[in-house]
Amino acid sequence: MLRTLLGEMPRQNNGLLGEAIQTMYQTIQLLQTEMKKNADPSHDFRRLEIWTRGLVSSLDELEQSWYAACFFRKSVKAGYVDDMTPREQEEYARYVYFYKNGFIRVFSVLDKLGTVLNDLYDLNTSKVKAHYSYFTVLRQFHYLKHHPKLADELSVIKNEYRGVMNVLRKRRNAEIHYMNAEMQDDLWQRHQGLNNKVELEDLDQHLDDLKRGLDMVCKSLLASFRYTNELWSRKGMKT
Repeated sequence: MLRTLLGEMPRQNNGLLGEAIQTMYQTIQLLQTEMKKNADPSHDFRRLEIWTRGLVSSLDELEQSWYAACFFRKSVKAGYVDDMTPREQEEYARYVYFYKNGFIRVFSVLDKLGTVLNDLYDLNTSKVKAHYSYFTVLRQFHYLKHHPKLADELSVIKNEYRGVMNVLRKRRNAEIHYMNAEMQDDLWQRHQGLNNKVELEDLDQHLDDLKRGLDMVCKSLLASFRYTNELWSRKGMKT
């Protein structure tokens, strides 16, 4: 959608993103086939289908936010806030909007995945923590020793991206609980010298961090739904 609004060609779903989306659609097909066979009187399969479709949409929105932030970043040439032209200020504001939308969505998608995994594998994480996150669900897998193959794979992914996820989490927390994330850098610079010009944060580094967060989400979704599809196939669920 955003690519069309920006005058760009539609996205081709390939790479990690494409694999994750394709695997989730395979899950949806398995669920639909099972509902046709057994009518799904408890609506458990229907609920999982809706949640999985929601994850596909959420992943799409996260990728679009990253792409739009990259698009508007290209128009920002000045190195200092005070040196921006009015046009650059507008483009920078658009970059900030989509960048912030992106890093907030990284954790939103993961927490939605946590909800699906908690329900799918009967982890009862809410008994441990009423308002739990994806990372709480992951700890619950290990605590209960449920599905260790999946738990270990997800933990490897989490550890691979631990550093960048900590960076994104701090910015997310600042944005939600304290102040606009991009203004933290401005405030720190003002403390260094009230008369100094405010240098822009490293936009390219921030976008690289966001892309790595997107990759982490894709890998986590891919591992979770690939494992689920394989498990169901062994139990006789086929499209």
